[in-house]
Amino acid sequence: MPPRWSRIPDRQDPEYRRLDDRMTFATHVAAFSCVNSSLWFFHTLNHTSWDWLVWVTAVSGAILVLHGAYIFAIADYSPNSKKT
Repeated sequence: MPPRWSRIPDRQDPEYRRLDDRMTFATHVAAFSCVNSSLWFFHTLNHTSWDWLVWVTAVSGAILVLHGAYIFAIADYSPNSKKT
């Protein structure tokens, strides 16, 4: 079931930003899983030497970890004190 928002979505709303960032992270995890599992599947199927595959997985995994660290530990979702 898709999430429902009880009011007009506004990127300035801290709760909406938090939900949006977490949904974006979930999409990032899904893309990482799909691409990497497909690459490793075809690597195993063809029995070829893809030396670059380990690096692609490591770099994209590191990017995923950094994205998760930002979303869950660093991002500040407090309301802005300045209103112009």
